[in-house]
Amino acid sequence: MSLVHLPPTADPEEIHEVLHRDAALVIDDLADRDTIDRITAEMAPFVEATPPGSDDFSGRNTRRTGALVARSPSSHQLVQHPTVLDVTGRLLHRAKAFQLHLTQVISIGPDSPGQSIHRDQWAFDFFPFPSDYDVQCNTIWALTDFTEENGATRVIPGSQHLPDSFEHTVDETVPAEMSAGSCLLYTGKVYHGGGANRSDVTRVGLNITYDVAWLRQEENQYLSVPQEVALGLSDDMLRLLGYQIGAYALGYVDDVRDPLDALRGTSGAMSFGDL
Repeated sequence: MSLVHLPPTADPEEIHEVLHRDAALVIDDLADRDTIDRITAEMAPFVEATPPGSDDFSGRNTRRTGALVARSPSSHQLVQHPTVLDVTGRLLHRAKAFQLHLTQVISIGPDSPGQSIHRDQWAFDFFPFPSDYDVQCNTIWALTDFTEENGATRVIPGSQHLPDSFEHTVDETVPAEMSAGSCLLYTGKVYHGGGANRSDVTRVGLNITYDVAWLRQEENQYLSVPQEVALGLSDDMLRLLGYQIGAYALGYVDDVRDPLDALRGTSGAMSFGDL
């Protein structure tokens, strides 16, 4: 089964229909080249300072550089991309709210082996979520062209309904080949993995993922984004970072204050009955 490619003008409802069916698809050229270049430039010193992974899964020749919201103002356009947020809301509609789960530039260096095929939702301590309940909506934005040779992400489309297994192999997958600025959209249930880089260039992707707001975030946004930086962000971005009530009574501050009010220094108690 091949990956569906849709144009950047595709309607969110159409995108969600494909995502619901296949658990993965590519939206071609969703970000313009200028945005991609600015993110790359802003993150370059941080990527350079990032050590490679310490195990085979992380990639011993792969750098994973986070804290995008604090380090790269240009990345906010992708973190809050309206099409992605619309589709994410549709996929995770059974939860009261969703939040930013992680932001990470993934740089796979030359001569890197492929990553083991896995599900991202296994990060939640391998909890067996119901087969019809999605807790994650994920993106990988291509900061460089993705090809099969340079390590394009490998995906098993339609694998969201398969049982948990560590035995899936790269032979079952297809490469998410796409041009810089394109976006691989996939769920937490789909089997996938970083491809083997057999080229002489580094493959760079920007992993931005979202999860339902009653689960813990993989990247601790409250520490990754210092308070002095957070205070300069919009309320919408802050809610996405986690400054919101995740469900009934989840995440309030001291005397039942909304976390956004607590950050801004405003007063006023919440009423649980209004949630």
